[in-house]
Amino acid sequence: MPRLFLASLALCLTHVVAAAEPQAILLWPKGAPGSAGKTAEEVIELTNNGERIVTQIHKPSIAPYLPAAGKGNGVAIVIAPGGGHSKLCVDHEGHYLARWLAERGTAAFVLKYRLSREKDSTYTLERDAVGDMQRAIRLVRSRASAWNIDPKKVGALGFSAGGELAFMAAMQDGNSDSTAVDEIDKLSARPDFQCLIYPGKSSRIAVTKDMPQAFIVCGYGDRQDIAHGMAEVYLKFKDAGVPAELHVYAAAGHGFGVRDSTAGGVAHWPARLDEWLADKVIKAPRGPN
Repeated sequence: MPRLFLASLALCLTHVVAAAEPQAILLWPKGAPGSAGKTAEEVIELTNNGERIVTQIHKPSIAPYLPAAGKGNGVAIVIAPGGGHSKLCVDHEGHYLARWLAERGTAAFVLKYRLSREKDSTYTLERDAVGDMQRAIRLVRSRASAWNIDPKKVGALGFSAGGELAFMAAMQDGNSDSTAVDEIDKLSARPDFQCLIYPGKSSRIAVTKDMPQAFIVCGYGDRQDIAHGMAEVYLKFKDAGVPAELHVYAAAGHGFGVRDSTAGGVAHWPARLDEWLADKVIKAPRGPN
């Protein structure tokens, strides 16, 4: 009986949280390329603190958090949660930040992307997960007018494994395909800025002078490739002449994300992001719609 009660309570809490969220928008309404024949439903589990973990994603989507009418600043961010490419930590590395940003005028979109390291997965990081990020950026740009977004101020933000999607999308030219049948694919898939929150695979980040500018956050106590690696990445940006801002929090490790319960300086990193957006993105000349 106790197990049955807890399972029922978890299901009820999941439905309550989901009901309070914006309706997700499929990246490919007719089915994502590479997902044909995959009909299994998403699996949602709750952690001990009530946060959701999502697996079995075959229908990638974005959940839009839009500022109140007249409160938007024209900036949009696609947020990729982390989870080691085997799951998505959609709350503390997704929805919580998206809601916070929207309340301050920045449109935010939580990305559910396909998982390349999930058991028996046929997806790959480069083709499917990064492809989902690129499609999300294009989709946001395609609705820029309706959502009061500047199509030249669309960025990618990723936590941990999601950070890999952000910088990999930024490293590619993202050129539009003028011959594409789908109008969305005719738009650029490259973000105008990148926000890397304790991303993995830092050694893979190559910086050229035409790369999008970057905002970087990590913890001093994180693993070597992040705590040390992101300092090296910052210097790559500096040497290439690409504007970048780095915050290393002395009392933080990995996976802090965004939570009301977080204490200390690291709890305020979203405010630093908001300041950076004001300094480097919002004040930039508005692009043509």
